[in-house]
This record gives sequence, C-alpha cells and structure tokens, in this order.
Amino acid sequence: MEGGSGDMTLAFELAALEALADPTEVVSDARRWTEYVGVISDQPTYVVTNFTRKHRIRQDFFSGPRGREESLDNVKRQFDTERHVFVGTDENDATLAESVEWEYLALEDAADAAGWTLAADAPDENDTDTDTATRDDWP
Repeated sequence: MEGGSGDMTLAFELAALEALADPTEVVSDARRWTEYVGVISDQPTYVVTNFTRKHRIRQDFFSGPRGREESLDNVKRQFDTERHVFVGTDENDATLAESVEWEYLALEDAADAAGWTLAADAPDENDTDTDTATRDDWP
C-alpha cells in the first residue's frame, strides 16, 4: 500500500487480522502510512483485547461493547482524517462499510497491495519436509 494517504484511519475487522500470518507486522506496517489503526468486531471486548495483547498490537480505537456499525460511526466522528478504510473478509463487511460511508478493502486485496502474507499462504511451521528426513545421524 505504498503511496497511500497518511491522513487515513484504518480499521481491521478482527477476522481479517486473524487471517494474517503476522498481524503484528501488518499493523506495524500500516502505522507507517496511516494516522490511526484499530480493530472492529462484534466479538466481546475481551476477545479483541486478548488477541491484540497476544500479538502486541497497539490500537488507537476498538469497538468495545458496541456493535460494528455504531463503532465505525463513532470512529469516523472521532478521527477526522481524509479517508476511512475498513479491511474485512466478506460481503457483510463490504455492506457494513458502505452503510457507514467507509471505503471497503477486501483483506486479499489489501494483502496483495501491501505485501502482507495471509495465514493460509504461509509456510507450515510443522512441515515434515525438513532436514530430518535426510540426516544420517537421525535414528
């Protein structure tokens, strides 16, 4: 997403962050070209908080106990930036963004443009095709 507007508020649907191979790096990267970054979800607050703590993600905003629509409305009023972009994973997210006048960006498109890796495309850490299959000293 090089060349994007620094005067932007970027909201990730929690499911979009969960679908990334390295959500910590993605949010760090996004902070280089956005003004504000946060997480929106219908999940209870503790679910979002646990995820962001585990991944050491600092959020400028989150949905809290409100629904996603109300949260996006509040964020737009609170963070007066040139653009408000919502990264989501499905048609419901796109419809939500449109209803609150946010730009919608599908996670796959955002990942492709920014060079982020989706978890589904990441190499499997438990892959059995390691050097252990060819080592002479392996029992």
